Amino acid sequence: MQAMSNVKEQSSSPLDKLRSRLKGVDLRQNAIFLALLTLIAYFAVTTPNHASLTPDNWSNLVVQNGYILVLAIGMVMIIIAGHIDLSVGSVAAFIGAASGILAVRPLEQNGWDWLPASPWFVAIIGAIIIGAIVGMWQGFWVAYMGIPAFIVTLAGMLLFRGLALMTLQNSNIGPFPDAFRAIGNGFVDKENTLGKDFGIETHNLVALIITAVGILALLWSSFATRRGRIKYNQSVEPRTWFFVKNTLLAVMIGYVGNKLSQSSGIPWTLVLLIFLIVIYTIIMKQTTFGRHIYAIGGNLHAAVLSGINVRRVNFWLFVNMGMLSALSGILITARMNSAVPKAGDGFELDAISSVFIGGASVQGGVGTVTGSIVGGMIQGVLGNGMNLNSVGIDFQMTIKGLVLLFAVAFDVWSKRRTK
Repeated sequence: MQAMSNVKEQSSSPLDKLRSRLKGVDLRQNAIFLALLTLIAYFAVTTPNHASLTPDNWSNLVVQNGYILVLAIGMVMIIIAGHIDLSVGSVAAFIGAASGILAVRPLEQNGWDWLPASPWFVAIIGAIIIGAIVGMWQGFWVAYMGIPAFIVTLAGMLLFRGLALMTLQNSNIGPFPDAFRAIGNGFVDKENTLGKDFGIETHNLVALIITAVGILALLWSSFATRRGRIKYNQSVEPRTWFFVKNTLLAVMIGYVGNKLSQSSGIPWTLVLLIFLIVIYTIIMKQTTFGRHIYAIGGNLHAAVLSGINVRRVNFWLFVNMGMLSALSGILITARMNSAVPKAGDGFELDAISSVFIGGASVQGGVGTVTGSIVGGMIQGVLGNGMNLNSVGIDFQMTIKGLVLLFAVAFDVWSKRRTK
């Protein structure tokens, strides 16, 4: 017996020791976070005059990717449950057109001149309600008729793109009221009124306050989660990596917040995103509905046997996706200050890519809201950096395709390694 023990000790390789030390570390989620930091550092060095680090570039990066990140939040829930939604871009275009009809008195040739313009907030509420109805339509076919989501949403991609074209009749609707436009282009205290009251003119004081609150909230949440896992004897990350990771996160948030404070401040798009990230992270981690989504994607048969109402969960998943698609359509319409027929082209591909790059599994049952946001930011930083470096669109599409392929290949490889 002693000889066998000695053989085991001798056969322990450096790789085995490394795995032992990394026990409790989510390699997949941490890898994408480090990949994002690496991309930021790379483009900081390679872009002309360090253009990627300018305050205005960081502000544009947030605003330009906001509507994709909103879609990614809903898409990760769909993919975790084992489905897919190919219609989100078309739905966003259709809802953008609907918001234009509601918020702006249309031209007579559009055929909507009989409908008076509504207040901006009524237009937003109405657009989200229409998005929920769209989600009900698709959820019914998937959940209660048993048609695969791939087919239903492929049909929806064509259907709602057609409805968008019919609604706008190949023309644009705009401009929108200033309050509506602020959702996609506005900033919190853009004139730095609070900062000037305190004699601070070089930085937006509200942006700095929001950044500080965000860092404190992140640290409090991380430490509270770690204490909870230790209390119930669950595995946790090694202490050193835990402190390193949270320090890097706090520094990155502080850096971005400082850059935004030197520009126009915190975009309302970012405020909306933070709100959605917090709410949906709570839903996925701390509610019965969220646990049911993971259960359905992890093992559908076991979920049915355990009494989960799979049809109801799937139905509400698509209702939620319809509402988030509507919100994405509102953001892109507000940013462009016009409802256009071609809005939303390719949104579904960007949202799906964000989810898979963010660590979701192609088989379902695995994924996080924060992971999909990081995946979306990786795409955003990659595209932004290549644009600043004058990389052609052909190379950009090639590189993004390879990034997606390698992300999914890593997921498949890691699953095989654990079997």
